Amino acid sequence: MKIAVLSGKGGTGKTTVATNLAYSLRQNGKKVQLLDADAEEPNSHIFFNVDYVTEEPVNILIPNIDRSACTHCGKCAQACEFSAISVSQKHIMVFEYLCHGCGVCSMVCPVNAISEMPKEIGKVRVGLTHEGIVFGEGVLNIGEPSPVRVIRQMKKHIDQNMDVVILDSPPGTSCPVIETLQGIDFALLVTEPTPFGLHDLKLSISIIRNLNVETGVVLNRYDGVYTKIEKYLNKENIPLLMTIPYDVIIARSYSNGQLFSKVRKEYVEEFIKLFQRIEAMAAC
Repeated sequence: MKIAVLSGKGGTGKTTVATNLAYSLRQNGKKVQLLDADAEEPNSHIFFNVDYVTEEPVNILIPNIDRSACTHCGKCAQACEFSAISVSQKHIMVFEYLCHGCGVCSMVCPVNAISEMPKEIGKVRVGLTHEGIVFGEGVLNIGEPSPVRVIRQMKKHIDQNMDVVILDSPPGTSCPVIETLQGIDFALLVTEPTPFGLHDLKLSISIIRNLNVETGVVLNRYDGVYTKIEKYLNKENIPLLMTIPYDVIIARSYSNGQLFSKVRKEYVEEFIKLFQRIEAMAAC
């Protein structure tokens, strides 16, 4: 069972749900793997003591121009979808931070003036928490434009022998989220009872439906006042699987880098029930 925990916007409690779910299932005896796919700002590790055992670089191949062979025909610049190459009558420039490493420039060069050289854009770290959760995270280097390659390489470490694999997804609905959702069994959406939460929830739902992934929702910081989330979910026939109340103790635990299910132990059982509901939906 591979579960991606995601949200249409940052700050809704995505990491809170992912980490507490992983901890609770491990307390229940499950073999759990937690992967932090939010490579631009990974923070799941804050809530655990992780002993890292491996670290590997993530590279892309960027163009290396042989200027003595280049005829300045401009075909490489025309073919580049990301404007990473600029060609004039006398000069050619490569903008490394725009390059996505697709290799098309070397393919279209008529005089073979373009070779490729590796450039490190991030790393993947894998380890084990003191609770026995298999942990991994992708870390994008500062200044790099896209974490997609980092997420893709991190997902190669998914352990098929686990009972549950939980991916803490990047926020939003852009390419890193799409990459995280590839090959996933269930998308667990986390939202908040605000107009912004509803707006971005609708965006996430549209993406998930296009990918044909089963989904359910966790409503965080629930106070029972703003009810438009529930009305929308009922209208769209999307199950509300769990509510987490607006609770000062939960907020204080998070700000101290603690799992609130350790402080409010009754939530271990609540997260186990959440997983059981997910299992039942995925089995249908």
